[in-house]
Amino acid sequence: MVVISHDRRFLETLCRAVIWLEQGKTQRLDANFSHFETWRDEQIELAERAAHKLDRQIAREEDWMRYGVTARRKRNVRRVAELADLRAKRRDIASRQRGSLNMVANEADNTSKIVIAADHISWAFPDRTLINDLSLKITRGDRLGLCGANGTGKTTLLRLMTGQLTPQQGEVRLSPSLKMVTLDQQRTALEGNRTVVDVLTNGQGEIVEVGTERRHVMGYMKDFLFRPEQARTPVSHLSGGERGRLALACALARPSNLLVLDEPTNDLDLETLDLLQDMLADYAGTVLLVSHDRDFLDRLTSSILVAEGDGQWIDYAGGYSDMLAQRKGNAPKERRISEGTTSESTSSKPRSVSSKPAAKLSYKEQLELKELPDTMEKLGKDVAVCRKALSDPELYSRDPARFEKVTALLQEVEQRLTDSEERWLELETKRLELEE
Repeated sequence: MVVISHDRRFLETLCRAVIWLEQGKTQRLDANFSHFETWRDEQIELAERAAHKLDRQIAREEDWMRYGVTARRKRNVRRVAELADLRAKRRDIASRQRGSLNMVANEADNTSKIVIAADHISWAFPDRTLINDLSLKITRGDRLGLCGANGTGKTTLLRLMTGQLTPQQGEVRLSPSLKMVTLDQQRTALEGNRTVVDVLTNGQGEIVEVGTERRHVMGYMKDFLFRPEQARTPVSHLSGGERGRLALACALARPSNLLVLDEPTNDLDLETLDLLQDMLADYAGTVLLVSHDRDFLDRLTSSILVAEGDGQWIDYAGGYSDMLAQRKGNAPKERRISEGTTSESTSSKPRSVSSKPAAKLSYKEQLELKELPDTMEKLGKDVAVCRKALSDPELYSRDPARFEKVTALLQEVEQRLTDSEERWLELETKRLELEE
């Protein structure tokens, strides 16, 4: 299986080797993608050291050319040729160095604590309901991620919360000091017949308004890794990643206290993703983010709003992994009860209870709760041993039977670990509820 992706979580789950393609050169890492970033940084450092060493060698040879030429013609010709080779090698290294991306958001003041307040909003199509009676408050500095399956209404909800759509029911109130910048999924601000300079300057010459600062377009292009010769390139000729960087360059030039990002990670390479993440982490304003990139959501968001179906949305504290852990606890069970189809479950009367709940966990449950952490630790070590064995790229060709055996064992142990974690979470939640 060969996979091309910028989704780090997806690659970490699947791959046992990585090929890094950088400026026309390929290098191979025979390990899981979780080791890639550390390895890549080491390769970059080695290349920088080699370039520095080459620079010193060229300087010595140039010094010899100026002051050390003698009458020994053959030796002189050879050293001149060697110097030319060194310079060619240095040009090759320089051509592969991308430069550094300089990504900074221009921030505007916001005097309001409540940025967006949605009161009982709803939106539906004739054949399905996307949002049903949702109330939500977003405060200054929040980082809210929206996730769910395609077609569940993430973009529609984003447009409702930012005032681009009027809800069919309910009301959305926006802060009067709100200054919003939107990076939409379709990159609609980019028109195919316009050049890079025209997009950045909005057709107003060669000066870009970056907040309150006026900058020459060539310098601003360089911050986003565009070459000077790309200034007059039509947008339609740019790659997907270049179009993504151009959209970011346009969005971040405008002052804002609310960034609305609809799938901002589409087509961005890993280095740009890291820099975008660092910029958003330092951003003092509020961020609304729609993304399918689980790793990006985990690293950035303070809460996740999830489409649960039939227009229901639930807000979970934390990142994507925290949301998954909470959904394995009480949330799914509560939804199943509330969505029951019997007349009793739909009745407005409270459900009768035949007996009082236990005041504490049973002895068997207490013992199980006490033993589960040790069990999970042991299973985690077993998982690590299996994964280490499978990280050997030659295992399958050398011993297919062992490869199949270890793979089956890994699946079994991972399932047991998942079951143990879910059971521990269930018992711990029950214990906390009984103690309240």
